Amino acid sequence: MNEMGFRATAVLGQGLLGGLFLTTRSRRVGEAHFSRFRQEGRPVIFVFWHGQLLPLVHYHRDEGVVVLVSEHSDGEYITRVIERHGFRTVRGSSTRGGIRGLKALIRAANEGHDLALTPDGPRGPKGEFKPGALMAAQLTGAPVVPVAVGASSAWYVESWDRFMVPRPLSRVVIEYGEPVYVPREADTSDRETISAVLATKLDRLTERSSAAARADS
Repeated sequence: MNEMGFRATAVLGQGLLGGLFLTTRSRRVGEAHFSRFRQEGRPVIFVFWHGQLLPLVHYHRDEGVVVLVSEHSDGEYITRVIERHGFRTVRGSSTRGGIRGLKALIRAANEGHDLALTPDGPRGPKGEFKPGALMAAQLTGAPVVPVAVGASSAWYVESWDRFMVPRPLSRVVIEYGEPVYVPREADTSDRETISAVLATKLDRLTERSSAAARADS
C-alpha cells in the first residue's frame, strides 16, 4: 500500500473506533496502580494480551504512551491507526528488530514516557508471556502494570489472538493489576518466573473484568 493508502486507513480506523466507543460505557478498576507513578513523573510499562488491544487504544488515547509494534508487514497499519490516537510507536519485537526496538523503548522510558507491550504478540501463541517483554523493565527499573479488558458483549475475530471488538452499547471494564518489578540482576530463569506470574495475573484480571462487565450490563 502506498503512503496515501496508509493515511486513509488511519483516518478511517480512527473514525470507526470513535463511533463505536461513543456507544459503549466504560469503567476502570485499579487506576491507582499506575496513576501514582504518573503523579511522581515515573514511567510504567503496561502489558496486556494482544487480543485486547482495541479498547485500550481508545481509552488510553492522547496520553503519549509509546507502543512497541511488530516489524511484520501488517504492523504499518497498526502503527498508523494508533498514532492517530495520540500514541508514539517504535518498531520491533522479540523475533524481528528486537534489539533496535528495545533500545528505542529504553530511550522513551528515560524521557518519561509510559510504555505498552503485548507479551504474546505479534504472532502468538495466544496468552504466552514471552520473557523478552521484560527486558525493558529490567533495564529501566520501570514497574510492569498488567492490564485486562472485559466486555459484556463482543465480537471475536477468527485470528490467533481472538481479537476482541466490543459490540455497540456494550459495557467495558478495564482493570489494572498491582505493579511488578524486574530486578536489575535478574537472569533468564528469573525473567521466565516473572513472566509466568504475570501471565497468571493477566488471565485472572481478564476473568474478573469480563465478569464485572457482564454484571454492569
